Amino acid sequence: KARKWLSDHGIDYLFHDYKKEGVDETRLREWADKVGWEILLNRRGMMWRKLTQEQRDNIDEASALGLMLETSSIIKRPVLITEDGHIEVGFSEKNYTELFEK
Repeated sequence: KARKWLSDHGIDYLFHDYKKEGVDETRLREWADKVGWEILLNRRGMMWRKLTQEQRDNIDEASALGLMLETSSIIKRPVLITEDGHIEVGFSEKNYTELFEK
């Protein structure tokens, strides 16, 4: 949806499939510092449901970041990074419209 929205609005973008290609620790930590690890963690996906109840109950920043590095598909998608460094996690047409109207 995000890529279609960007294309439909004539916005150029570079796509990195971190689900397949992974994400490096430095970049992941930068994202977490800016938006918070809780925002990055996809608690609605299959990978979250595969965790034990104990893992879910005891998740903290260190374990969440480790999990995201090990299993990048547990990172909420998409992660959009604008040229000015703003990070938008997840797709919202309203948020994208507001972001690109600036």
